[in-house]
Amino acid sequence: MAKNNQPVAKRCKALGLSPAVLGYSKKTTTRNSQNQTRKKQSEYALQMNEKQKVKFVYGILEKQFRTYYEKAEKMPGKTGENLLTSIERRLDNVVFRLGFAMTRREARQLVNHAHFTVNGKKVNIPSYQVSEGDIIEVRESSRSSVIFKRLVGEDAVTVTTPAWLEREKDSFKGKVLRLPVREDVDFPVEEHLIVELYSK
Repeated sequence: MAKNNQPVAKRCKALGLSPAVLGYSKKTTTRNSQNQTRKKQSEYALQMNEKQKVKFVYGILEKQFRTYYEKAEKMPGKTGENLLTSIERRLDNVVFRLGFAMTRREARQLVNHAHFTVNGKKVNIPSYQVSEGDIIEVRESSRSSVIFKRLVGEDAVTVTTPAWLEREKDSFKGKVLRLPVREDVDFPVEEHLIVELYSK
């Protein structure tokens, strides 16, 4: 399986992102610490930057990203918004957003290792698209592992879930209340630039 192993702090700085978006609270880098002003970027460079930003945040490689774009283009509504909301519906992203994993990278790995069920059925495909009403749970056999013990008990981490998802504190279960909309994407991105890039 292809993986995106780019250094988080360095890449976040290059893309103008906060590492917190990816679930990292203490990642920093001293590269270019003098805050040197970069040359004005070309239109193409700006478009590429927005595409790379979305790919990096969600851990998607080019071929799969292109597939998402082509599907978004065929859907009713704005292509850019369709693209972002489709990617937001990925199971690995939902696992991260529900607080079952500390980062999207960790969520992807946990899904690959079949630690979750969707509506009672084991799913080990990170790109699986959740639907409204879906119930995502940590598998019974996985709940005793160290990774998931932090989800319950007195020391359970409190997670702020987005409006389209629901998870009770001290539980191994989450629910998709509705499909995500553009406003649910939690990092700054100008998706129209991605559409312009692929429209050339």
